[in-house]
Amino acid sequence: QVQLVESGGGLVQAGGSLRLFCAASGLPFRSYAVAWFRQAPGKEREFVAAISWSTSNTYYLSSVKGRFTMSRDNNKNTVYLQMNSLKPEDTAVYYCAADRQTGTKASGYVYWGQGTQVTVSS
Repeated sequence: QVQLVESGGGLVQAGGSLRLFCAASGLPFRSYAVAWFRQAPGKEREFVAAISWSTSNTYYLSSVKGRFTMSRDNNKNTVYLQMNSLKPEDTAVYYCAADRQTGTKASGYVYWGQGTQVTVSS
């Protein structure tokens, strides 16, 4: 059974940092692209970042580029999202997703985690 488990969310003040974790099991991790999406109340689910399986190339939402950094450790079957200089508009539930192809659309990902809440106060 495929499982993606996120952790690391929390409440921080604007300008602070958080590191999110996504632990994967039940799939050949090295052959899957992994992405982070977020969804705020009343908003559509939004692409945040992705990392490919073949080259570990990373892709970012323009508004987080330079502040967020995504990486993966294939030996630990874990993906990370380092979030710095957080802003109140970053507040959302953050979801980890995996699929064989890298993409920026939520509909392109088959496997999803349960989400972790990130709240940034002003």
